[in-house]
Amino acid sequence: MSYSVGQVAGFAGVTVRTLHHYDEIGLLSPSARSRAGHRRYDDADLGRLQQILFYRELGFPLDEVAALLDDPGVDPQEHLRRQHGLLSARIVRLQAMAVAVEHAMEAGKMGITLTPEERFEVFGEQDPEQYAEEVQQRWGDTDAYRESQRRAASYTKEDWLRIKAEGEENTAAFVALIEAGVAPDSEAAMDLAEEHRQQICRNFYACDHAFHTCLGEMYVADQRFTDSLDGTKPGLAGYLRDAILANAARHT
Repeated sequence: MSYSVGQVAGFAGVTVRTLHHYDEIGLLSPSARSRAGHRRYDDADLGRLQQILFYRELGFPLDEVAALLDDPGVDPQEHLRRQHGLLSARIVRLQAMAVAVEHAMEAGKMGITLTPEERFEVFGEQDPEQYAEEVQQRWGDTDAYRESQRRAASYTKEDWLRIKAEGEENTAAFVALIEAGVAPDSEAAMDLAEEHRQQICRNFYACDHAFHTCLGEMYVADQRFTDSLDGTKPGLAGYLRDAILANAARHT
């Protein structure tokens, strides 16, 4: 069978003008002409066009495509093997790009605008993006979440390092109280709990004592928080929760 230039253009998703150009430069000349002089393409021509379009999709310029297809030492199967390898490599690159874009999207949800190197410097292995979707699902419709997003979007690496240092100082003070045998409902522990709450207010959102109490309960109810806190000092999660509750009680 043979096909007109219009039919081939429709099959291949190219323009008639493109096929005329390929003919003019000798890249794809139709095998026959009609009595009226119109181009007619057979199945072999369609196969060559497919090869051309594969290479073009992979970014090869037309002169290189012509050189590849006209190489007498390369059979059609070799072209397919080469193209398969190139396409597979492109798929891997595109998948990596897709992952990078997904990470960027998640970072956007968290309002964190740091580079990957800066995020690692600030957060280490505790990447806040890990729970971004869960956080949005649980608290995305709250004023606290929206305020936290707004503030975080403006923070620089120096801001995050300052916030991290404040948190680490507060945690170290709690650990010191535990090691000294000071009760969680003591004045010192409650003052640290109040500072913990104030840090949240300063850096993320308005956290009243009722909300702070909910956070304290979550530190022992969610095993991930418990493991993280107790990894610093065994019993820290429960101690922090008790100090937060005692501090909230003295402000009621």
